[in-house]
Amino acid sequence: MRTKDEIRHKVWNSLTEKKLGRFPFPLVNRIPNFKGAEAAAKHMQEMDFYKNANVVKVNPDAPQLPLRTSVLKDKKTLLIPTPRLKDGFVMIKPEWVPRGEERKAASIKHMNSYGKVVPLTDIPEIDLIVVGSVAIHKDGRRLGKGEGYADREYAILREIGNKPVPVITTINSEQLVVDDIPRDSFDLAVDWIFTEKGGAETHTPYEKPEGIEWEHVSEDDMEKMPILRELKDFSNK
Repeated sequence: MRTKDEIRHKVWNSLTEKKLGRFPFPLVNRIPNFKGAEAAAKHMQEMDFYKNANVVKVNPDAPQLPLRTSVLKDKKTLLIPTPRLKDGFVMIKPEWVPRGEERKAASIKHMNSYGKVVPLTDIPEIDLIVVGSVAIHKDGRRLGKGEGYADREYAILREIGNKPVPVITTINSEQLVVDDIPRDSFDLAVDWIFTEKGGAETHTPYEKPEGIEWEHVSEDDMEKMPILRELKDFSNK
């Protein structure tokens, strides 16, 4: 049985060798920007759960930029976790973005110019969550780049009372693996996978986190991610 890191490197190497990645390089140690990201985003846009969503949380990585752009173009509120969750979440409402500037507004470089960091108490009810991935099994098991941010972002939102909502990922079909992905209790499984070829529901049998597992949060984590300290204070009220 391969370890999580062995599976990640297998995927990163395969994308690199088959030239299925795009800038930024190298693909290793990041959510890889993949060829076909725009097509995967379009397949997701066709789904009713996307069309009916008012607020969509999307990860800040490069391959999900087309999707973040579409969220704003489709007049939905976009919530983006700040890189490494250092400042929590940035909210961008579509009415804050002039027509034609949606892609710029959805970029990590400019998102703070169009949106604002929101405290936990001001985060709106989220209808749909999109996460980036390095590797995905068809049963919904997922590997990110190994730092646990997507898992914690989901757990934070559940901790503050957000209802369970569909969790989606967009990937290149090369990132689908048959490996038996090891799983921890705090790992987030996905409900739908979208590739350049289309979408598939995972019918995942795995439970999602219902909140932060505080026994896995260190003081160092609290220092690096102040939102965790804010959340602990929020939860103790």
